[in-house]
Amino acid sequence: MIKFRLDPKTGIPFYRQIIDQIKFGIASGNLKTGEQLPTVRSLAVDLKVNLNTVAKAYRELEIQNILETHQGTGTFINENKIRISAKERAQKLGEICNEFSSIAYSYGFTIDEIIDQLQNQK
Repeated sequence: MIKFRLDPKTGIPFYRQIIDQIKFGIASGNLKTGEQLPTVRSLAVDLKVNLNTVAKAYRELEIQNILETHQGTGTFINENKIRISAKERAQKLGEICNEFSSIAYSYGFTIDEIIDQLQNQK
């Protein structure tokens, strides 16, 4: 199971962040076919958002045939292989890098220090 995190600073609607995290969880193998997701209510409580926010995310993923809901038993990952396009991967990496570099620059790190640290983490 993945740990959901919402970031209000990104400007991306919370329901969209939930959708993206589920899709990337499936694509990365952290969420497997048949795995049960938290209920709408429990995820909304955990994330401190409105029930409708989580319901909207789950509903959109059901329409895309990524999730499947069984009345009375829960919501599950469907047998759908998610492939993230090169464009979407590049866009996501750009978002991550922008956020990361903004934080690093705010602490006074130089680009060379950042690159050195990233290379040491291999």
